[in-house]
Amino acid sequence: MFSRDEITKKIKDCYWVYDLNCATTNLKILAEQFKFGLSNQAIDAALGMHGAGGYGAQCGLVEGTLMFAGIYGRHLKINDNDIILLCNNYAEKFEMKFKSLQCKDLRPNGFREDDPPHLCESFTCDAICFNSLVIKDFFNIM
Repeated sequence: MFSRDEITKKIKDCYWVYDLNCATTNLKILAEQFKFGLSNQAIDAALGMHGAGGYGAQCGLVEGTLMFAGIYGRHLKINDNDIILLCNNYAEKFEMKFKSLQCKDLRPNGFREDDPPHLCESFTCDAICFNSLVIKDFFNIM
């Protein structure tokens, strides 16, 4: 498992070097952490998943994890019902820990026109650390 410092550095690179959104950043870091390659289509699918393209709907950090659980679970030949159960349990745990699944609630100050880019950088680290543990525990890895 990556340390918090390693995750922080990877987030910085994704955000400030490559200007990726939170869903793509999360998906890429989870894939790297679990030594699993993603197709370009999976990465492309996360393009607008940062709160539904900034609309403020479901958080991209949740969406990226749900995507990863499905892709990785299928790779490990986990049955569909168990993957669906993981997604359900994960969403419940995320909401209990962070008090919402909605980007507009989780993002500091919600959404404003004058927000700087990558406002969720600190929260992204908290969420990816949490997401990694949920995936690790469910799939009994490492």
